[in-house]
Formats: sequence, structure tokens, C-alpha cells
Amino acid sequence: MEQGVKERLIQIAGPENYTESLIDIVAYSYDASDNSGRPCAAIWPRNSGQVCEIMRLAWEKNIPVTPRGAGTGLAGSAVPAAGGIVLDMSRMIRILEISIADRLVVLEPGVVYEDLDRALAPYGFFFPPDPASGKVCTIGGNVATNAGGIRCAKYGVTRDYVLGLEVVLADGRLIKTGARCMKSVSGYDLTRLFVGSEGTLGIITEALLKLVAKPAWARTALVHFATLADAGQAVYEANATRYLAQLDAVEAEVKAAIARIPADRRKAITSHDAFGYFVKAYGIEFIAPQGVSTEAEASAKDVGRIIRQIKAEKIPAVFLENVTNPRLVERIAKESGAKVGGQIFSDALSDAAGPAGTYIAMMKHNISQIEKALAAGPA
Repeated sequence: MEQGVKERLIQIAGPENYTESLIDIVAYSYDASDNSGRPCAAIWPRNSGQVCEIMRLAWEKNIPVTPRGAGTGLAGSAVPAAGGIVLDMSRMIRILEISIADRLVVLEPGVVYEDLDRALAPYGFFFPPDPASGKVCTIGGNVATNAGGIRCAKYGVTRDYVLGLEVVLADGRLIKTGARCMKSVSGYDLTRLFVGSEGTLGIITEALLKLVAKPAWARTALVHFATLADAGQAVYEANATRYLAQLDAVEAEVKAAIARIPADRRKAITSHDAFGYFVKAYGIEFIAPQGVSTEAEASAKDVGRIIRQIKAEKIPAVFLENVTNPRLVERIAKESGAKVGGQIFSDALSDAAGPAGTYIAMMKHNISQIEKALAAGPA
């Protein structure tokens, strides 16, 4: 590295963010692939302004630059095959904004996937792409490689959740792509062009990502097949016939059931679940009774609060999700004066306590219970 260039890089990023130490340079010669290439120096920028200055200098001096996240990629895109500078983005780690109302998060590229997951957990949301290296890989690397894990069959890959990007081009110019809205259809879709480009078109310095509500329950199953073709056929049949077709039928059944319920009786109490999503969309108001546990009877204080809520809002029918204690159900019905509907079950108890052995059967059971109780009106 020329002395003048080195001094300028140290001036831009600071001496603590520059290295040409042999042990560092060797470490930056590899990623998780079988490729290798040794750089002249490595720099840890702290903000997009520093990235712009570094890239302008590299452009003027014709120095190759390789952006790097955690180095967990298998494609070799973080390997400095042409030497030059490695731009390590792992110190740009700020989560700039979490907007649950807009269902998005704005963050810098060095944020580790698992750290983002932990930051979103208190809000009940998550970023669905689930790369195998999630404990260490960075969001910038995920976007640059369009990463995805085993959940991609259900949720899609990183590209499906990137709403916008801030990118520094090779000559140091800064551009922004995309928008904060879920629907942005005007002009060229530059965001999708940069996602998966592996650092060849620009360096990502900020990402705007779409969030999804986290499921209340998750299960993992391991199924063995004699051949790969058999496994593929099973997936095809599950997606194309039984599951999706039955979901369509259930949604139609929900619409029909709600249409038969008088408007003045469309209130219930339950906690949120997949069934609640469908029903709420068609007019029933759901209020979560926090404190009612699926593992133990609710405390007297919590039960009293629920009873007062029923009375205050004059709710004619009550649904207690996953509450199987008959004394608790009886007390709430007696003291509130409301009609207690049949048992409503969520995913978590459908196998253990509910009559529904499958998700589809569980939803159908819930529909029949809510229709019977609400159509009958208060006791």
C-alpha cells in the first residue's frame, strides 16, 4: 500500500479502524468458501460518509475494494481475489429504527442476524429469512448474497423483505433505493438489482427491511423419503392440493359463519392466534385476556379484570382460548353474566387438549364453536 494512500485511509477511518497486520491480512484472505486472496489492508468504516470517502480514494487510485460482512458466505464474494482493500462493515452495527406501525426496521449492515431477532422479539415480530449462520452472519451480507435458510420455502428469501437500501457506488456516490411503503411500483426496481449482487454493484450502508408477526407456535418435523423424487412429490402434493386447498375452504367457511352472526353479537374474548386473524378480519372484536395461562388457572386478580371488562363492554359471549379448567369457565360465566362459548384451541394445544388433530380440523372446530355461541346470543 502506498504511504500516501495509507495515511489518507487512516485519516478517514482513524488508526484504530485500519490494519495491515499480517495476522489480520491472513484472516481476511478467506471466507467460508474454498477461495483465497490476500489483501494489502483492511478498514472498518463507522458510517456511510467514511465509506464514500474510502471509495472515492480507491476510485482515484484504481485500488480494488472488497466489502465483507462476517465472512460466512460460501460463494467466495468476501475474498479479495484482486488484492487491494477489504472493507469490513462489521462495526456499523446500529439499529436505527424499529417501526411496528409500519412493519419495518432500518439498520446498518453490520448488525448480526440473531441480534436483530432478539431486538424484534419484544414486539412480537421477526425478520423471516433464517440463514444457517444466523448466529454470526450480518444483515449486509444477507442482503448482498440474498441469503435464506430452511424457512425460505414458507417465507421466501431476503429479497422478499428488502424495501429499500442505501448504497455507496464504486466512485463514492451515495444513492438510496426503494421506499418505506409496502407497495412502491414506480420506476426501476433498483433495490432488487442490488440484492444478491454480492458487492459487485455497490456497498450497502443501510437497509430498510419488512417485518412479519412472529408465530405463537412453531414445530419442526423430520421426514425420511426413499428418494429425492419422493420428497419432491410429497412437497408438491402438500402445497398444491391438501393444505392450500383446505385453507381456502376454511376461509370461505369463516366468511359464511360470520355472515350468519347478528352484528350486535359480534364480540368475543380470546387471545391471538391464526384463527383470530381470519375472524377479526370479518368483524369480530378480539381482546386478549393477558394472565390466562394455558398451563395453570389464572390468578383471581386476572379473572376479576376479565369479568369487569366483559361487563363494561357488555360483551354477550366469551371465548377462552386454551382454558380447559371448568371451574374457571364457570366462574367467569356466572360473575360476568355472559354466555361462555365452547372451547377454542390454538395451535399449541390442538394435539394435546383439543379435539383437532390437525391445524385445519382445529380451525373448523373453532368456527363451529364460535358460531353456536354467538348465534344463540346471551344466556
